[in-house]
Amino acid sequence: MKILLVFAALVAAACSEQLFVGDQVLRITASDEGQITLLRVLGEQAELQVDFWRHPTSPGQPADLRVPFLSLQAVKIFLESNSISYSIMIEDVQELLDEEKKTMTKSRRVERSTSTFDFASYHTIDEIYYWMDMLVDDHPSLVSKIQIGQSYENRPLYVLKFSTGGSNRSAIWLDTGIHSREWITQATGIWTANKIAKEYGQDPSVTAILDSMDIFFEIVTNPDGFAFTHSSNRMWRKTRSINPSSHCVGVDPNRNWDAGFGGSGSSSNPCSETYHGPYAHSEREVKAIVDFIRGHGNMKSVISIHSYSQMLLFPYGYKRAPAPNYQELNELAKKAVSDLAAVYGTKYTYGSVVDTIYMADGTTIDWAYDNGVKYSFTFELRDTGRYGFLLPSTQIIPTATETWPALLDIMVHVLEHPY
Repeated sequence: MKILLVFAALVAAACSEQLFVGDQVLRITASDEGQITLLRVLGEQAELQVDFWRHPTSPGQPADLRVPFLSLQAVKIFLESNSISYSIMIEDVQELLDEEKKTMTKSRRVERSTSTFDFASYHTIDEIYYWMDMLVDDHPSLVSKIQIGQSYENRPLYVLKFSTGGSNRSAIWLDTGIHSREWITQATGIWTANKIAKEYGQDPSVTAILDSMDIFFEIVTNPDGFAFTHSSNRMWRKTRSINPSSHCVGVDPNRNWDAGFGGSGSSSNPCSETYHGPYAHSEREVKAIVDFIRGHGNMKSVISIHSYSQMLLFPYGYKRAPAPNYQELNELAKKAVSDLAAVYGTKYTYGSVVDTIYMADGTTIDWAYDNGVKYSFTFELRDTGRYGFLLPSTQIIPTATETWPALLDIMVHVLEHPY
């Protein structure tokens, strides 16, 4: 095993791709606040290099932790010696990555030979950008592609605009992939954008929405991070900006917004996965959206799509006070998750961020809400942890299909409740 690991490490170094051979994902359940504190301390031990896929929130709620092979023994001893119960969710992370890669290669061969786009496969940034151009070509009177800025590494920040004309109409903003490793989100974004384009003139709800409003959709919201998940580290979450004071790269773009920025629901440590950055909107990827939404001036809804956990969330995350229209948001979320569950029986929980998961500050939807966008929601797509961020591509179309009626519920509500 050791020789195998050394060989794997050498191969990875040669092609500069990080491997996760022997890494496990542990599902950990703390029984009291003391154990939650211990888990947080564990997460801060830099030498262990553990990565919380799902953070410890409250007693009885599961936390998911990816543990590098070399830290497994130490982590398991720590958990056992503190009587913290755990089980193994993913036996070997690399096995899932190898399977994912194999499936993508196979799909790419089929796509090339048939000149069709496979919605049931994961794609690279170049493939997604190429597909966007195809979508615009196929629906020239409805879809256009606009660039709202550039990323830290100077990649274009593209947004698809769905519009039937008119100037400064009220609009809905959708984004996927702000956390780059959440591949199911970009894949769901592609399927959904295609669905919007195809259903205009067919589906009465989509037609009514687009006859009165525009939809803006940023599918690859964190392009540098996304490219990095394909080239170097599949588990990369943050942006790729350089932190002058640290060897650690990147900022959590969903802690970088000016809404309770820098509070207890984020980290000031550049090596943390939830590092909020040096100041609000320091990240070009975030600033571009802020400037675009402000410049537009008539955005009525912001829907930011993440994974995983199967949740539909609304403000607030940075404070405990309920949002002024909490009741309306809660009722709408309840209807949306009910219609989502009607498709395949997938159960979602719903509520405000702070009540449903944890205190999180500097998030997209809190910023949008504080800046007058009343209908601000975050989806956490499949699953609840069996595969986590490594959801098999066989689940892309089912995930997108069940999410569609929930998205439609929100968009129709926005259309019918102008403000």
